[in-house]
Amino acid sequence: MMRLDKYLCDAKVGTRSQVKGILKKGNVLVNGEVIKKPEWKVEEGTDCVVCEGKKLTYQKYVYWMLYKPAGVVSATEDKREQTVIELLPQEERKKGIFPVGRLDKDTEGLLLLTNDGELGHRLLSPKKHVDKKYYAKVQGVVTQAHVEQFLEGLDIGEKKLTLPAKLEVIVSKEISEVWVTLQEGKFHQVKRMFEAVGCKVLYLKRVAMGALVLDAKLKAGECRELTLAEQKLLFIREEQR
Repeated sequence: MMRLDKYLCDAKVGTRSQVKGILKKGNVLVNGEVIKKPEWKVEEGTDCVVCEGKKLTYQKYVYWMLYKPAGVVSATEDKREQTVIELLPQEERKKGIFPVGRLDKDTEGLLLLTNDGELGHRLLSPKKHVDKKYYAKVQGVVTQAHVEQFLEGLDIGEKKLTLPAKLEVIVSKEISEVWVTLQEGKFHQVKRMFEAVGCKVLYLKRVAMGALVLDAKLKAGECRELTLAEQKLLFIREEQR
C-alpha cells in the first residue's frame, strides 16, 4: 500500500505540489471513485487509478542509463563529491535508486541506475558472466602477447588471478587504443590489469554492459530511462523468464 500522491508522482503525473492541485480539482479516480485526499492508500498493481481521464500503470522498478562523466563518484551520497544520483532528474532521486556497480571517479561511460536490487546483484555477480566492455587509451605498446596474458588471467595482487578477459587491440603504438571485455568488477581492475603487464591506462570509458550499449546520442552527464526493448533485452527478472 502507498499514498496516492506518491503513486501519482511515481507515475510521472507531476511534482508533489502539482499532484495535490490535480487531486483538489477532483481529477483522480481510484476504482471509479473520485479521491481528493493525498494520503489515500492505494494498492499498486491492483487498484485502478485514472488521472484526468488516463489510466495509470504503476512501475515498481525504474531503470536509467547514465553517461557518467569523469569527476563524479559512483555513490548514492557523498559529503564532498558530486554523485551520479545528482545527475538524475530531481523527482527521481528519492526512489531508492543506486548505481549498479562502480566506475572510478576518473572513468567515463555507461552506468545503470535502478532501484531493482535483485537485478543489481545478478548483473554484478561473476557467476552470471555478464560482460562489461571498455574502451581504453594505454601508455605502452599493446601486443598479441598481452592479449594472451589477459586470456590466461593476471596477478593483480589478490589471492586469485583475474578471470579470463578479452583484449582487442585497435591501435598498437606508444599510446595504444584497445577494447577490454571482462566479467568481474574488482577495484580499479582494468587499470591494475594493465599495470600488471607494464602499461598504464590514460583514459577509460565503459561502452557496454551485457547487451546494453551506451547510447551514442547521450553526452557526458546526460541520462535517460531505458526503453522497454532494452529492459526486455537485458533486465527481465529471472522469475519471469
